[in-house]
Amino acid sequence: MSEEDSGGIAADQLRQMIERIERLEEEKNDIAAHIREIYAEGKSTGFDPKVMRLIVRMRKMDQRELDEQEALTHLYKQALGMS
Repeated sequence: MSEEDSGGIAADQLRQMIERIERLEEEKNDIAAHIREIYAEGKSTGFDPKVMRLIVRMRKMDQRELDEQEALTHLYKQALGMS
């Protein structure tokens, strides 16, 4: 059995994949830090970060999904006497 093929596993290929994952995880952490900075900037200019996050989530939804969520929210609020 060669050093590169240990137990049927191509060590170089596995190492490359792990290193790619590690680089992407590092990039993901950097991006998350930038996003936090933008929310902090929004907060410092008077915007509510919780609402900003909600809007970002809503903008990812398709219109049908968004309409359904808004209808359910309205229904639940009515049931609780909140509207």
